[in-house]
Amino acid sequence: MADPLIFLHAQKVALQSRFVKGPLSLAAFEFVAFGIKQAWACIFGGLMLALLIGTFLFYPENAVLARYDFITLGAISIQATLLLTRLETWEEAKVILAFHIVGTIMEIFKTYAGSWAYPEDSLLRIADVPLFSGFMYACVGSYIARVWRLFEFRFDRFPPLWAQSILAVAIYVNFFTHHFGPDFRVLLFLAAAIVYGPCVIWFKPNEAHRPMPLLLGLGLVALFIWFAENIGTFTKAWAYPGQEAGWEVVRFAMLGSWFLLMIISFVLVAWLHRSQRSQVELTRDPQRNK
Repeated sequence: MADPLIFLHAQKVALQSRFVKGPLSLAAFEFVAFGIKQAWACIFGGLMLALLIGTFLFYPENAVLARYDFITLGAISIQATLLLTRLETWEEAKVILAFHIVGTIMEIFKTYAGSWAYPEDSLLRIADVPLFSGFMYACVGSYIARVWRLFEFRFDRFPPLWAQSILAVAIYVNFFTHHFGPDFRVLLFLAAAIVYGPCVIWFKPNEAHRPMPLLLGLGLVALFIWFAENIGTFTKAWAYPGQEAGWEVVRFAMLGSWFLLMIISFVLVAWLHRSQRSQVELTRDPQRNK
């Protein structure tokens, strides 16, 4: 099967040669290219949101197969299709699976602690957690892995992986331990600022690499995940305390949780690229990438 990215790149080159005639049209073309690449990177998450919305609006209440189980089977089909069509590599799938497992373990604990709940019945579940929940974390891992590849990330002052890994483990542990003792979230935010603050990410929306502070990039992604989470709770895929009687906007404080969780996903994907030095090497002269 031909690589669909090769086909899309050929179409982009043809369109650019036809429509780009000056600096303004080049800027507009680059903005559109950025949006298309982002949408392409979000394909797993976008399809999962479409599945949640579609089943919320149209899934029959008296169906033999529970809605949650249908979503789980749909999520498996999406993941299989991405692999078969080579939209995801097997190496990326391994990282996504790791994040899936990490997320499912946390889901089991958090639902037991009453942080949120899954109000509908299902057969495909572990304890009180339907199996599709792990795929919601897999969406985040898939996005990070795909956006890294599609935008050909380069970095200035990339933090040592050992330092990132210690931070990621501390974040994950705190998600559990703050239920029994002090919440070190503020210290974790400070540590994230120290580790990632000096780092600049260079991403390639079109022909040239563009810079952005890595912390800003992580924060923007966390914001869009928070938007997606509001869609998830609106479709009754899960519910936070206070949403049982009627939907309300997810607390903005959850944005911080997603920012920290993003770091775990980022570190897993960074380990994927540890042997590919061209992906994480220091860009001493970013102009050479133009």
